[in-house]
Amino acid sequence: MKILIGDDHAVFRRGLKETLSEAFPRIVFGEARTAQETFELAQRQNWDVIILDISMPGRSGLDILEDLKRSRPRIPVLLLTMHPEQQFARRALKAGAAGYLTKDSVPDELKEAIKRIVAGGRYVSATLAETLAVDLRRGTDLPLHELLSDREFQVLRMIASRPERP
Repeated sequence: MKILIGDDHAVFRRGLKETLSEAFPRIVFGEARTAQETFELAQRQNWDVIILDISMPGRSGLDILEDLKRSRPRIPVLLLTMHPEQQFARRALKAGAAGYLTKDSVPDELKEAIKRIVAGGRYVSATLAETLAVDLRRGTDLPLHELLSDREFQVLRMIASRPERP
C-alpha cells in the first residue's frame, strides 16, 4: 500500500507513519510539507490514499482537495486535521473527500478509516454521522456558514483570522 501524507508538521508525519505501519505491513509512504507539494507528488506517482491536513503553508488542504479530485479523481483523500468536524467536514465531503477525522482521534479509528477508504468506502466518525443524520431530518435548517460558497467561506475565514486593530 502507498500512502501520501500532506502535513506541515514533521513530528506528526513521523507519528502517523509509525501508527499506520503497525496496521499495514510493507507500507510505502510519501511526505509533503505543503498543499502544493502534496498536489505535485500526487501527480507524479500513484497512491492508494492521500492523507491531507487543511491548514498548511500556502494554499489550504481544501483548495488542493478540489484540484486533486479534478486531476486524480480515483485516489481517495482522508482529511486528518485539527479543525472540528462541525467547521469543515461537510464542506470537505462535498468537495470529494473520502473521509474526515480530527487529529485527536484514537489511532485505531485512523486505522479503521484507512481500511474502509482503501476498500472503496467512506469514513466519518460516529459523532459526525449522527450530526449528518440529524441534518437530513431537519432538511435545510443548516448553519448559515454551510450555505456559503467555498470562496465566500474562505473570505469569511480570512476575515475572522485577522488580528483586531484598535
